[in-house]
Amino acid sequence: MTDASATAARRPGEPALAALGLSAPDPDPADTSAHSFPGGGRWRTEIPSCEGPEALAVVLKEASRLDVPIHRISQGSGVWMLSDAEITEMVESTGERDIELCLFTGPRGTWDIGGSTRTDSRGAGLRARGHDAVAGCVEDAVRATELGVRCLLVADEGVLWTLHRARAAGIIPADTTLKVSALIGPVNPAAYAVYERLGADSVNVPSDLTLDHLTEIRRVSGAPMDMYIEAPDDLGGYVRMYEVAELIRRGAPLYLKFGLSKAPGIYPYGHHMRELTLATAKERVRRGRLALDLLARHGADGDMAPLGSRLPGDLQRFEISS
Repeated sequence: MTDASATAARRPGEPALAALGLSAPDPDPADTSAHSFPGGGRWRTEIPSCEGPEALAVVLKEASRLDVPIHRISQGSGVWMLSDAEITEMVESTGERDIELCLFTGPRGTWDIGGSTRTDSRGAGLRARGHDAVAGCVEDAVRATELGVRCLLVADEGVLWTLHRARAAGIIPADTTLKVSALIGPVNPAAYAVYERLGADSVNVPSDLTLDHLTEIRRVSGAPMDMYIEAPDDLGGYVRMYEVAELIRRGAPLYLKFGLSKAPGIYPYGHHMRELTLATAKERVRRGRLALDLLARHGADGDMAPLGSRLPGDLQRFEISS
């Protein structure tokens, strides 16, 4: 059963504004998302940009200190940037705490030799350029899942469909979940529904979508949505802390991603960026605590999905032809 506090409107400052005759119109109940996660709950949490075992240890320690619940931890540099031993250590550490670990797959256009990604238009962006790039993503997926990873982050529609087919064929485990990167996130309900049908189990939408955009998406798809509550600068640097309750009401089932603005990029990560990476990993957890405190202050912190839950529920898929 859905907690009423999760679907009721919670507006920062509203009681004070109402006392001054400045209250806003009542929200339309029809805007409330009708969807939730399987097993209960309307929101989960994610700490992104956790680039290796050392950063993971920092995140876990800080989450324990600040009492920040974590459902998913994701990495952005890619499977290929981690050794087997590092991946195994991360799998074991997250497994002990029943946290989903999500690793990014393979080559991407912005690191390729193609010049179009360096033009003002950014060309094809992070998509996999050519057969070999797709093959590299598949190689990463097979390697990661053999080492126990059960969530893969993708930034290309063809890679998504290929990995969905690989999952159906038993090439990678059937319970592997596929997450669409914010770097190719859909911006309209039709596109969102296409990603769901291509095999996405959660879809990271750009953080500049309006509340009405989220409602439009939820009228056509119940696939879990990921959104940066605070976005990195290369994704706009948006900070939407005060909208968290309303983002959940409109966008559930929703992963709250705690990114960090005003911080240098760290992809692809290496030890030359160690101090920055560890410091920003710690601060992302603190940002999560601040967002959760706001939810509690607005009376909208109920109906979090149970810790350890990771599956997306029944979703719509394109038929896989033989």
